[in-house]
Parts: sequence; C-alpha cells; structure tokens
Amino acid sequence: MVVQASRSRRAVPLLIGLLVALAVAAPLGIRALSAADPVLSGVDEGATVTTDAVRALGVSAPEGHDLDEVQVLLDGKPAQTRRDGDRLLLADPVLPDGEHSVSARVPARMMPDREATLTFTVDGTAPELAVEPVAVSDPRKPFTLKGKAIGATALTADDQPVPLADDGAFSVQFPKAPARVQLSARDDAGNSAKQEYAVPVRHPGMKAVHMTAMAWTSDALREPVLRMAREGRINTIQLDIKDESGEVGYQSQVPLAREIGATRGHYDAKAVVDQLHREGIRVVGRLVAFRDPILAKASWAAGKTDRVIQTADGKPWSGGYGDFAFTNFANPEVVAYNTDLATEAADIGFDDVLYDYIRRPEGALAQMKIPGLQGTPEQSITAFLAKSRDAVRDRGAFLGASVFGIAASRPGPVAQDIPMMAQHVDYLAPMVYPSHWGPGEYGVAQPESQPYDITARSVAEFVAKSKDSGTQVIPWLQAFSLRKSYGPAEVQAQIQASKDNGASSFLLWNASCRYESAGLPPAP
Repeated sequence: MVVQASRSRRAVPLLIGLLVALAVAAPLGIRALSAADPVLSGVDEGATVTTDAVRALGVSAPEGHDLDEVQVLLDGKPAQTRRDGDRLLLADPVLPDGEHSVSARVPARMMPDREATLTFTVDGTAPELAVEPVAVSDPRKPFTLKGKAIGATALTADDQPVPLADDGAFSVQFPKAPARVQLSARDDAGNSAKQEYAVPVRHPGMKAVHMTAMAWTSDALREPVLRMAREGRINTIQLDIKDESGEVGYQSQVPLAREIGATRGHYDAKAVVDQLHREGIRVVGRLVAFRDPILAKASWAAGKTDRVIQTADGKPWSGGYGDFAFTNFANPEVVAYNTDLATEAADIGFDDVLYDYIRRPEGALAQMKIPGLQGTPEQSITAFLAKSRDAVRDRGAFLGASVFGIAASRPGPVAQDIPMMAQHVDYLAPMVYPSHWGPGEYGVAQPESQPYDITARSVAEFVAKSKDSGTQVIPWLQAFSLRKSYGPAEVQAQIQASKDNGASSFLLWNASCRYESAGLPPAP
C-alpha cells in the first residue's frame, strides 16, 4: 500500500505535465502538425476583376482531405460549385459590382476547422469611349482626334499607346486624316471597350467640268477650260485617269497597267496636278472601273477568263459595248487593279478619285456569268467601294462614285444600291442628264425640254436616299446638245434645280470637252 501510494504521488506530476503540454499544443501544435488549409487560386487577394475573371477562381482541398469534404461559401452563404479536375469552381459566378468574398472550409473533429478566405472586388463596367466628331475638309492636312475614355486606365489608337488624363481625356495627332481609327480602352479590372471610328469628312464642294486625257493635249480645248478656272467660273477640273477604252492617260507605274499595255503618255500626271494646285484649282481623277476593254481582252488572251463578265455559255459579255467590254467586279485581280490605280492617283496628288462604270452591265442577270460572285452584285460593288475609300482616304484624297440617274428608284438593272453605296463614298455623282430620261419620268412630260423640273426631282430623290449616310450628292449635269439645243439657259436651269434641292456642287459633262455655251458666271 505504501508503495502504491508512492507511485500514485509520483504519477500526479507527470499527468499534470502532460495536460499542460496538451493545452499548449491544442491551439498551436495540433494545427501545425495537421494538414494545411484549403487553397484558393486564380484570383489575387484584394484584386479588382471582371465577373468573367471570377470563373478562374478555384478551390483545392488540403493535403489528406478529399475535395468532397470542402465547403465553399460565397459572401458567407453556401455556394453552388462544379468539379474541374482536382478543383472546385463556382458554378455560376455572375456577381454584381462591388466587394465579395469566397471561403473554403474543411470541418474537423476534435480540432478547429481548416479554412481560407479570399476577398476581391468585381468591376464589370467597361470603359466608355466618346469621340468629339470634327468633320475634315482636307484629308491631307494634320488631323487631331480628341475624346474621352471614361473609366479607362489604358488606351490605344491603331495599336499605339495614347496618354490619358485623370478624367480620361485624350488627344491623338495624325499627319493626315485617316479613313478610320481603331480605338481600344481597358481598365484595371480587364474590362475593355473597342470602337472603330470613321473619320467624318466634308467635301469642300466643286464647280467642275469633264476633260479627257486626249482633250488635255489640245490647246484649243485645254486653254478655254483653264481660262474658266482662272476667272472663277469653275474651281475644279475633272481629268480622266482611265477612260471607257481602258486607256490610262499617263505613264502609270501600276504593274498590271504596264503589263497589258494600258498606259499612255497623254499627260504628265504629277506635273499637271502640281500646276493646277499652284493656281488654286482642284483636280478630280475620273477612273472608269469595270468597263475596260483593254484589261478584258488581255485577260481573255492570257487564259484569265474569270476576270471577264461572260454570257451564260461562257463567252465575253458584249451587251452592245463591244466584244470585250466589262471586267468582273467580283474578281480580286480586277478589284486590285482599279484600287491600285486609285491609290496611285491619290499619291500623285489628285484631290478626288471619282469612279465611273462602277456597276454591272445592263441586261438580265440570269443571262450573265460572274465568276466568283459571293452574294449579290450590289453587295460586291459596295464592298469594292468600301475597300477603295479606306485606301484612297488614307492617302489624303476623297472618293466619289458616278451612278445612273435611274439607280435611285431602280437599282437592280445596274446593281447600284444608292443607300448602300452612300455609306462608303464621300459623294455620289448621279448622271441626271435631262436628255437621258423618257417622257413622264418623275411626272415630267418632256424631260429634255424641262431641264429644271427633271433635275430638281431626280436630284431630290438622290439627296433623300443618301441623307442618312451623311454623304453628299454632286450631280453630273448636261452641257451638251442631243435632240434639243442646250445653251446657258438650260445649263443654268439644271444648276439652280440642283442647288434648290440640296446639291450646290456640280460636274458638267460634254464629251467633246467644250464648255463655251455653259454660261457659267465669273467669280465676283
């Protein structure tokens, strides 16, 4: 008994020491010796992120525990999750803007739960881009684009970084006005906003006359036109780049033009443009696009028949224009050829490139073969204009398109959809010659004898059809005689009718390039 008592007394200190050790280990040693806490990954602590970025937030189980044991809380409430390999992801992490928390917990017996918490802020509001619209009247002059990227911390214009003020204001300078600018703004959360900004332009207007390349070589034809310009009767001369025969009036350096023998030396394009500019005269280059016998014939001979519009049985389409008349507006090589001529002219210094024959030939579409056509002819022609305008405008020139007078009301026969085309040119030039209308058109009994009436009504429809695009209407007016003699009274009637209906600019057409009878007044 004594021995037993002695042993009991010796055991008490040992028991007390063990209890003390356990008491200390409970908050410290056991937690340290057991498995680690759950792991939250994919989003940094305290980060500001988009709601989409929360989809990357994952929960991993502590070592020694199964993923099924992990409880996930979103803002303190049980969250719906889905398994992705060895992680749990939030099942539908569409969260409102503001601060949020995700906790992962593993319940434990006889010891504290294992838990980890992550806090973050959701910002799902994209920056707002606002550009100050400033119409450009001279695309070759320096251009400054101003605006605000509200809520953004970074901005690029055409992939180049742009400094931002504290309020998001920005200003970007260009050596000349581009056709369009690609803006991209981001904030710290990763939200982004993109905008393709089409730089608005406003053609300065013109009073112009048509001149062929051959006419320019004739003193008898050229000098009267120059005199009209010097007297202020006109302010613009339209000079052919490529005409209906397919001839390029100067020694173009476009490879295909030289390969097919289309270039001529009728005038020195750079010298003429520079001369006219020195005298304060604008120069419009008329470029006949798809009526091109030289390209069509050369392409057919070379076996590149897809460049040519054909009959249903595979022969070159004539349609009264000759054996080889119309090239294929749906062919990439034809498109590139005309675009290359247009951009070359803009580089030379032509103020405008004005397409003509920017259409399909007349005739039943079912009887034509148009290799490679995707969609409708109207869509293909409009796509060509869109591509051309960007290329021409990037070189500082305006782009116009000559269109049939009937196209405003009947686009199908020539594939000229006026509202669609107006979106991709700086101006439309409808050919509203009174002599080309039949009796009764627009309710006018005898259009050729009523130049004011027919011009007023046809121009008004073009203005109405293109008004939503912001593009201008600059009509071709008749300065020649056909069945009825046309002199100053008839020409002036057309000019006044156009002006009265929203088209104050004009181009005069006379195939012989003689304008003495136009009756244009000198400048005051």
